[in-house]
Amino acid sequence: MIRATLPGLTPKSTTNIRDTGSGLDLIYEVSKRIGSVPRMTQLLEQIVEMTQSTLKASAASILLFGDNGQELYFEAASGPVGKALRHVKVNTQHGIAGQVANSGKPLIVNDVSKDPNFHGKIDDTTGFVTKSIICVPLVANQKILGVIEVLNKLDGSDFNDQDIHVIVPVATTAAMAIDNTRLQQTILDAYKSTIIALAATIDAKDPYTMGHSQRVMEFTLLAGSSLRLPAEEMETLEYAGILHDIGKIAVDAQILNKTDRLTASEWNTIRRHPIIGAKLLKKIPFLEKASNLVQYHHERYDGEGYPDGLRGEEIPMGARLIAVADAFDSMTTDRAYRPALEIDYAINELRSCAGRQFCPVAVEAFINGFRASTKKYALALTPAKSLQVV
Repeated sequence: MIRATLPGLTPKSTTNIRDTGSGLDLIYEVSKRIGSVPRMTQLLEQIVEMTQSTLKASAASILLFGDNGQELYFEAASGPVGKALRHVKVNTQHGIAGQVANSGKPLIVNDVSKDPNFHGKIDDTTGFVTKSIICVPLVANQKILGVIEVLNKLDGSDFNDQDIHVIVPVATTAAMAIDNTRLQQTILDAYKSTIIALAATIDAKDPYTMGHSQRVMEFTLLAGSSLRLPAEEMETLEYAGILHDIGKIAVDAQILNKTDRLTASEWNTIRRHPIIGAKLLKKIPFLEKASNLVQYHHERYDGEGYPDGLRGEEIPMGARLIAVADAFDSMTTDRAYRPALEIDYAINELRSCAGRQFCPVAVEAFINGFRASTKKYALALTPAKSLQVV
């Protein structure tokens, strides 16, 4: 058994990396992908796969601390049982991973059967047989975030000092990426909280639209999920859905709450809210894509909508989805000028207007998404009337 802790690099070992090339190649590939892979989990999965391949091992994984700081969970894992590990948590008081996470020192164990700290519960759960392990902490800003571990050389040989020198810089780079992503997520969460509060403020201008923006967002996401839109587009839909009426911040509440027919001047004021909303969002970089959907969510499929009279495929799909969600929520909630309509009636109203007011694909996407989420509404065919949503 070889059991060693290696806190840092030496000039000799660095030279060896240059000679073999594999260590520097791995670090280069990891650094290059940090800026090109949009999702952290996907990036970490690529890191463990590349590390496993470079060290010619059977498996590799990255474990991160949970919220309570007492457990490590598998954020990414490669090898024959990688998928099975997604649901496994490791107590930091047991096992080699826990030891490294607590000590902050790299560790090699080339015969786990002779190491008292090895905890075989994971092998018992997955059926994988761990023979040897190299484990390195993930450290960023003097804080240990978790560990990266590599198991079992394919040729049965031992892990050695050079393997440590290959994996330590990778662990450092991965830890920095994780730390930066978490910081960005914290900022993004703060933005989202502000957005939700802002949307609620807009809805509060009209007592009949309380919660409208939140529901439109949820309905829009149901439709987007039905179309299997990629994660980035779903995120844009989320922002645009909840902020679709943000331009109404510039509309007098008396106009919004008016139960009588709107005058031509008042109608023109209402029709400006998509443009106002889009201009507001374009000033915020991460909402720029959403601004396009906000601007066009009142366009009609037949070209009779506003503000630009776009028709058909000229209207962004996200805006077409929001238009359907907006109409459905308007129909199925109480308004100053009428009580809420029944669900099945509203569904048929959407279908009857498909091809004229609404995109047929967007209508069916919403209906399919809504059915999948509720599964309790029997959709009956009923006559429909024309629909106007402002």
